[in-house]
Amino acid sequence: MSLRKTLTLPCFGLAARGRSFRSLVTSTHRYHQTKTNTQEESVNSSEHESFNNSISIDFELTREAYKSKDTLELLRSLVVFKLCSYDILVEKNKEIIDLSRKLLGQKMFEQFMKMTFYGQFVAGEDHQSIRPVVQKNQAYGVGAVLDYSVEEDLSQEEAERKEMESCMSTSEKESPGVDHREKKFTAHRRFGDRREGVTSARTYFYADEAKCDQHMETFLNCIKASGGSSEDGFSAIKMTALGRPQFLLQFSEVLVKWRRFFSFLASKQGKDSMEVLEQKLDLEKLQTCLTRLGAEGNIQSCFSDGRLHSSGIVDMLDWNRLMDERMKISDLLVVPNLQTGQLEPLLSRFTEEEERQMKRMLQRLDVLAKHAVENGVRLMVDAEQTYFQPAISRLTVEMKRSFNRDKAVVFNTYQCYLKEAFDNVSMDVELSRREGWCFAAKLVRGAYMYQERSRAAEIGYEDPINPDYESTNRMYHRCLDYVLEEIQRNKKVNVMVASHNLDTVKHTLRRMNEMGLQPTDKKVCFGQLLGMCDQISFPLAQAGFPVYKYVPYGPVNEVIPYLSRRAQENRGFMKGVQMERELLWKELMRRLSSGQILYTPPV
Repeated sequence: MSLRKTLTLPCFGLAARGRSFRSLVTSTHRYHQTKTNTQEESVNSSEHESFNNSISIDFELTREAYKSKDTLELLRSLVVFKLCSYDILVEKNKEIIDLSRKLLGQKMFEQFMKMTFYGQFVAGEDHQSIRPVVQKNQAYGVGAVLDYSVEEDLSQEEAERKEMESCMSTSEKESPGVDHREKKFTAHRRFGDRREGVTSARTYFYADEAKCDQHMETFLNCIKASGGSSEDGFSAIKMTALGRPQFLLQFSEVLVKWRRFFSFLASKQGKDSMEVLEQKLDLEKLQTCLTRLGAEGNIQSCFSDGRLHSSGIVDMLDWNRLMDERMKISDLLVVPNLQTGQLEPLLSRFTEEEERQMKRMLQRLDVLAKHAVENGVRLMVDAEQTYFQPAISRLTVEMKRSFNRDKAVVFNTYQCYLKEAFDNVSMDVELSRREGWCFAAKLVRGAYMYQERSRAAEIGYEDPINPDYESTNRMYHRCLDYVLEEIQRNKKVNVMVASHNLDTVKHTLRRMNEMGLQPTDKKVCFGQLLGMCDQISFPLAQAGFPVYKYVPYGPVNEVIPYLSRRAQENRGFMKGVQMERELLWKELMRRLSSGQILYTPPV
């Protein structure tokens, strides 16, 4: 399908009639969200006065930081964190767990886990058993992001097999090597086990559509539990649990190639060195360039009906809207060829069953978002690998367009260890300005660094990760500052600072002081994992900030993979930061010297 053929129709041949891509994400009868509770949004002036327009928190006051913990919980934390500091125990944790289960028996093993690692990092086995933990944290101002953390216990070989089957299309399996796919967006058996090198994110492997429906039901139960257990709570979801990852892989490649084509056209106009949102293409010059590539027709017709941000120019956000009007999902999988000026199908064939599978993934997302609205819960869409992430982010934006009209319901996750993190944040913020919906973000450093780096090096594409930890810190603070400045201008913006890094937390407080942003505005919240960094979470909550713990739950045996990663993460975490252990010891000694060794938190 060449540009010569398609430019005579609106939007490079993108269908002018029928259902739009946006309507594929949400059902025909969109759910009308409830209006924001005015009482929730109102600012209590007396609370503002108590801060004297300045936020100051002492993170070393152990009596306040651990007032929600009894002494046994302090001891458990010290024991668990100490064990996590021994390399041999962490590296051999699976073998040690298997041996412990054999020696102790199943019942004693589960009791031991609940007294140690499971009790530290997991709230309970089901919706009912997690309530005491969630409600106790809530009593001290700390909310919950519920996260059902059960994973299949697959062998590496089984994981690789499932990944290769689910990430390859029918046409690729029938004619290997025929479709001209990029290496980054092609399934590779060497990296088929996506659990490898990942320390803080659960992993789903596609089995069939029935399994995806089961995952959706699990997420729905999580949403209901969050609505019943925690005020203004969150529920976390992962898109790779909801459909065949083939679509995410292919759609990501399409999005990246369209973006690259825009950059190619910008370079033709001498604008390739500018920031992404500063790259604005002159329509007349764009028409000349496309004509040289062999295209015919008027480019202006592609941006009719108010599509242009401003007259006579096209920026990246205008360009992205060319994808909005496709009738079928398979029609989305068309990419521009930089050399020939043609639009080419990404795949030689796309079956009807594949089309149905992709639609079902979008329908599951729609169901989850509607249930989140009905239960007064916010939906946190987790970030994943870079070869899936462009599609995940784009689908999340489509959800925001539908469900974030009056308040922030859907939050996207931005990984700041990525070189393009600031571009991703700034483009989505600007899109929310133009379209009038509520931008909502969770900022994280990222969970897939080692896996991403080794995959890029071995397969042969540019490393997507910032070169070092300091550059990632700078990227995190740059993205955070940009969002905070937008909050200062636009009260429809929300951000979760999801970090265990005390310097980042202090940076946030300092910038909020400079901008006059108050905790009680509830536009800036903080997030940490259950069982970690209580010396950060609880002082922030007591200062009036919305604070949330990621609360995993599930049966003991089925969350072992999660606990294994927690041990690995804590090993690195505890080597770099001794403060938490020191503060735990300090509080334990204080209780001992003051006769409070039997302290129990007030209910």
